[in-house]
Amino acid sequence: MSLIISNIALHFISKKTESGEVSVRFGPENIEVGSKITAFVDGLHTIYNGKGSKAYGSFSAMPAEGNSEGDGENTSARFVDLMESYFAEKQSFYQFSTQSANTLKNEIEKYDLEESGYLVVCHYEFMGGRYLLVAVIPVSEHYSVDGELNISADQHLDINKLQLAARIDLFDYQQNASGNRYISFIKGRAGRKVSDFFLDFLGCEEGLNAKEQTQTLVQAVEDYVAVNQLDAGEKQQTRKELLSYCKEQKASSQDVSMQEVGKVIGHTTTDSSGNEQDFYQFCQQQSYPLEESFPHDQTVVNKITKYSGYGNGISLSFERSHFGQDVVYNPHNDSITLFKVPPNLKEQLQALLSSNDKDEITDE
Repeated sequence: MSLIISNIALHFISKKTESGEVSVRFGPENIEVGSKITAFVDGLHTIYNGKGSKAYGSFSAMPAEGNSEGDGENTSARFVDLMESYFAEKQSFYQFSTQSANTLKNEIEKYDLEESGYLVVCHYEFMGGRYLLVAVIPVSEHYSVDGELNISADQHLDINKLQLAARIDLFDYQQNASGNRYISFIKGRAGRKVSDFFLDFLGCEEGLNAKEQTQTLVQAVEDYVAVNQLDAGEKQQTRKELLSYCKEQKASSQDVSMQEVGKVIGHTTTDSSGNEQDFYQFCQQQSYPLEESFPHDQTVVNKITKYSGYGNGISLSFERSHFGQDVVYNPHNDSITLFKVPPNLKEQLQALLSSNDKDEITDE
C-alpha cells in the first residue's frame, strides 16, 4: 500500500435539535497508525477520488479575526492560519485539529442545520503527492444478531455517504499559493451547496471550474475533427482516444494535460499558412480558454461517445456512431426508431409477446 499517514485526528460534532447547541467531543491526542487506520484512510481516499461532483478553489484573502497561533482557546482564527501554524511547527497536529473543530462548530452554529458526524483531519502522502484531507463523516445505525438471536444496534462511520469533504494538495499550495485549484471539494448536497457552512469553515472560495474546462475541451475536439474533415469512423475513434486518456487520468488522480491530449489524438490539421499542427497547436491558435493542465469532469467526457437519457420509465443509451443509422430520430413527431435491436432485449420482447401479458399489450 503506497499510502503513508503522517498524522490523523478524529473529533465528534453534534447539534441538539431542541436547543440548537453545537458540541464537540475531542478524540484522543495520539492515534496509533496501524493497519486498520491505514485501511480506513485508504478507503476514504478512494471514495473521495471517485466522487464525480468535485469543484476546485483556493483559500480566500479575507484577514483573520483573531490570533492564528492560539493556545486552544482561540476559535476565530482562519483554517489556513491554523494549518500554517501546524506546518511551521508552532503547534502540534492535535492542537491544529481541535482548533479546527472549534472553528467548524462556530460555523455550524450560524446555520439552521442539524449536522452531526465525525470530523476527520488527516495529513498523508499517496503516490508521491502530499495532502490534507478534512471531512465530516456521517454516522449510520446498523443491526447485528448474536448466537442467541438477540438483536443489537450500533453505529458506524458511513464513508460511502461522504459529502462534506475537501482535500488540499499541499505541493500545489506550497508552490503556487496564488493558484485557484489547490483545494478540491465535493460539490452539491441534497439540494443545497456545501459552501453553506463547510467552505466558510475552510475559508475556501471556488476557482477553477472543472466542468467548464472539460466542456471546452470536448468542444475543441469536435471543432478539430470537423476541420480535419474526418469520416464518421475516424471522428468516433478520435473521441474514444480522448475518452480513454481521460479515464486513465481519472483512475490515477492526475490532471488532464493539453500537450498529452495533443499526442493522444493522432490526426493533424493544416493552419492558414499551410503548416501542419496537432491538436495542442490547434487549441493554441484558436485561443480556447483552457489551462495547460486541469482536473477534469469525467461525466462530461463520457458523453462524447454516447447519447443517453431517462424519463417516463424509459432509459435509452447508444453509441454516437449509431445515430442516424441504427437509431433514427424524427423531430416532427418526436419519435425514435431502433434498428438492430440488442439480442438480450430482443429475447425479452419475444418472451413478452408469447406470454400471457400479450393480452395486456393488445388492450393498451
